[in-house]
Amino acid sequence: MPSSLLLLRDVCVTFSATPLLSGAALSVAAGDRICLVGRNGSGKSMLLRIAAGIVEPDIGDRFVQPGTRISYLPQEPDLSGFATTLAYVEAGFEVEATDRHRALYLLKELGLTGAEELAALSGGEARRVALARALAPLPDILLLDEPTNHLDLPGIEWLERELTTLRAGIVLISHDRRLLERLSRRTVWLDRGATHTLDEGFAAFEAWRDSILDQEDSEQHKLGRKIAMEEDWLRYGVTARRTRNERRLAELHALRRQRKEHRPAIGSVRLEAAQADLSGRLVAESAGISKSYDDRLIVRDFSTRIMRGHRVGIIGPNGAGKTTLLNMLVGVLPPDRGEVKLGTKLAAVILDQRRETLDPEQTLASALTGGTGDTINVAGQSRHVVGYMKDFLFRPEQARTSVGTLSGGERARLILARAFARPSNLLALDEPTNDLDMETLDLLQERLAEYPGTVLLVSHDRDFLDRVVTSVIASEGKGRWVEYAGGYSDMLVQRPASPAASLARSDRGPRQTARPVAPAAPRPRRMSYSDQRALETLPARIESLQARVEALNDELADPRLYAQDPERFAAKTAALAAAHDELTAAEDQWLTLELRREEIEGV
Repeated sequence: MPSSLLLLRDVCVTFSATPLLSGAALSVAAGDRICLVGRNGSGKSMLLRIAAGIVEPDIGDRFVQPGTRISYLPQEPDLSGFATTLAYVEAGFEVEATDRHRALYLLKELGLTGAEELAALSGGEARRVALARALAPLPDILLLDEPTNHLDLPGIEWLERELTTLRAGIVLISHDRRLLERLSRRTVWLDRGATHTLDEGFAAFEAWRDSILDQEDSEQHKLGRKIAMEEDWLRYGVTARRTRNERRLAELHALRRQRKEHRPAIGSVRLEAAQADLSGRLVAESAGISKSYDDRLIVRDFSTRIMRGHRVGIIGPNGAGKTTLLNMLVGVLPPDRGEVKLGTKLAAVILDQRRETLDPEQTLASALTGGTGDTINVAGQSRHVVGYMKDFLFRPEQARTSVGTLSGGERARLILARAFARPSNLLALDEPTNDLDMETLDLLQERLAEYPGTVLLVSHDRDFLDRVVTSVIASEGKGRWVEYAGGYSDMLVQRPASPAASLARSDRGPRQTARPVAPAAPRPRRMSYSDQRALETLPARIESLQARVEALNDELADPRLYAQDPERFAAKTAALAAAHDELTAAEDQWLTLELRREEIEGV
């Protein structure tokens, strides 16, 4: 086993009397591929900053082999103080070892020239510049904190390939499940301040984590029973020698102290979308829509039809126009040419990618209630804001915390809390997965898969797309968009052999350099989680709808109904038509999925 280049032992950090890290450890050797995982706020970024030598722990040791070069990519890099992107990247080298050729190579690979002014960069461009600076020195240890944030799919796939070629020991924090599964060979789980190590990659993590939590629950249950037995003996036991009684009483106090000091596992976010009435069967239909900005074509002659229950993913490079297309499809932005026809009874909730709707000066409670008091209306019911906050893992004392002091993950949960409180039958989500931890991401996937309305989704998370969407609208370059059935992996199978034209960045402005992007190796076709779930639940839904249609037909068969109550007759007639539409849509969906399942199993 190679010796450690970097070693952290018994690291402790405390904020306001609350321990963030308590006895955490980390060991990194040459060639290691370590993923560091844990809930939002568990201290992952803090542990990485300590490993980088930026922060001193309250207690604990940090050892680095002499001569070891360490590069660190922070979650929110500071690019101030440099004139150009090249100057910023070159500053990451040791003074005597500056390699301008490598700096320019990395910038070019990431779609930049080196002459860009840092103040004018977008979020995605700033992330790529910071990546180039971390990779340029060819370090012995590379510490990466959420490197895929704000990266588009070509950028993520490039980074994945680049990291596999490095000899450095890598420690990676990321919410991109597929990146972790492909790169990691060891998993460090940071939970309640302590680290636990699994000598396998992320693919084996979740089953291992669940077994540890189950064992912990069992031990806490046994501890409770032992305390109850000792308390029973204390009350009713026969008096023995005084010294023996004193010893057992001391042991009981120790057991109680052990139970009191135990930090339970953090619960799960409760994501329940408030549901509005069903929309019409047609949600949105675009006919030959086009959009341009400053003579640059964003969308060209695009047509699609989105029906109730569809879950559509929109993907493409940064700057391709994903948000523009999303806003046109939901009627927020008018096209220059063509027409978008929206369906009836739509109740849309739109999640903003940049979270600009959040006022950093507002308190968390005010951001949820709109400053109207201590209650929030959720699905037509009034709830106390603190109770609703707990559903999203906010502590009661955070109610008066200003939004500007929240972490990225907390701001992401706040946006979801506001969005899911409003009744909807159409969700338009622009990059909803940014900064979410794995557990919240898993729950969001499940809720979207079960959501009875329609979902339009912009995302760069490949695994998330595979699990949630029923079709993908992909940018093919120069304003051309094409829709593919299935998830992201299905799109790779259906797409033409060379996606260079679709993923090249030549359409992103004069400073971008077009370059071919090697296609990712397609995985075997499989049904997404959401499709499998739909196949399991649709038969019961169809049976329920058939029963509702029969019941409404029986009521309308009464000849006295129209004469005695014309309004009720009209309402029942409308309900029957809606039920017929819903039944037809469910049957069509089941037939499509069943044919697809047979096709896949026959491969």
